[in-house]
Amino acid sequence: MGISHSTIAFHAQHCDGCGDCMSACAQAKSGTADLVHSRLQIIGGSAGIPAELAICRQCGDPKCVMNCPAAALAKNDDNGVIDWDGSLCVNCLLCTVGCVYAGISHNAALGHVAKCDLCDGDPACVKACPHGALEFNRTAEIYNQYGAEEDLFVAGLSACQGCNSELMIRHSLRRIGDNVVVAAPPGCIPGMGTVGYNGRTGAKVPIFHPLLTNTASMLAGIKRQYNRVGRDVTMVALAGDGGAGDVGFQSLSGAAERGEQILFIVVDNEGYMNTGMQSSGCTSFGSWTSTTPVGSSAKGKPTDSKNLPLIMMMHNCAYVATASLAFMDDYYDKLNKALAATQHGFAYLHIYSPCPTGWRIPAEKTIEACRKGVETNFAPLWEFAPETGLRFTHPIDKPLALASYIGLMGKYRHLEAHQTEHLQKVVDERLRVLRGFQRVTDDASHQAS
Repeated sequence: MGISHSTIAFHAQHCDGCGDCMSACAQAKSGTADLVHSRLQIIGGSAGIPAELAICRQCGDPKCVMNCPAAALAKNDDNGVIDWDGSLCVNCLLCTVGCVYAGISHNAALGHVAKCDLCDGDPACVKACPHGALEFNRTAEIYNQYGAEEDLFVAGLSACQGCNSELMIRHSLRRIGDNVVVAAPPGCIPGMGTVGYNGRTGAKVPIFHPLLTNTASMLAGIKRQYNRVGRDVTMVALAGDGGAGDVGFQSLSGAAERGEQILFIVVDNEGYMNTGMQSSGCTSFGSWTSTTPVGSSAKGKPTDSKNLPLIMMMHNCAYVATASLAFMDDYYDKLNKALAATQHGFAYLHIYSPCPTGWRIPAEKTIEACRKGVETNFAPLWEFAPETGLRFTHPIDKPLALASYIGLMGKYRHLEAHQTEHLQKVVDERLRVLRGFQRVTDDASHQAS
């Protein structure tokens, strides 16, 4: 297996061209704020001009290295950075011609070329950006750590094209490992063949198909039996929002209240998608579903969704978090914390999971919908533990317009202006509540210090 490397990602929609990143880079590399020493350049970003980033992309097949006649540039296999050796450079500038990203340029003040070296894995530009336009993407570390682990679901599961739930279960079980018992109540996950049919299973680990109503209670009993015989086995539920927040909430709430040693993962696709796209308690306001149709009088779901992760937080679980597969490093971090929490209590992960079939999203746009759900604050990413309180793990201070999210999917195509305004009010109010909990956490932290 090859090695993957971290890199700097640029989110142009958040950039206003302030130049703080360039000043920070110049300061880090030269000790001055003179922008001539910045190894990245922001072009545009103000006066209505879209921002573009000129920076070394640390290419896997770098043309600058190929163009260099003096071997002054070389790809570092350990960290992925393209290193420049000044003792070999002849200042021919052929590297600058070869780079289509303008990632390496001649610094007239120094008399030689200069390029980004990722600041030894802690880029100054990323830390200086006040708007989150720059992000040091560490997803490569997931591949390096878990890429060689066995996929514990067989190939050929029958999920819909573009389904991110299949992506989630494959990643989750790679991390969790085979010392596990999985419960998959009725829904999309068993429907794609994970539990199996005709005497065959799609999983390589013990997996069973409980009722919608008793998933958590069955796992609690199995865990207690394993504890009784002295075996430490992880209990995992892979449930939909209907099976968790509606029909199955009684057993879920009871297990959380008792502190059962279970990791309960909810795949929230806002409805009963496997059985005909019916509305659930987690279906958002205005959504078209087969039970909240759109016509001359009906305009989609007339009520707001229940805030299930916040309800679970109020159970004072050992760990509660929201996640999105558009932010995979965030998900793995939370999965690790959730697994640790199950050693002494109940852990709950709520994964925002747009459904390409039920939401009428093009299959290739599913992850974009995941990302924009977060970037509009429709699905904020946060975590909670009793000892640390609530904190945002990917705060969005300059959210995208809600229209950029709801415009991706057909289930909102009919929305009228007053419905969109109501949906925005719900987003704003829920964010206000979460920020209130975060302020309590911050105040407690300040008092403790």
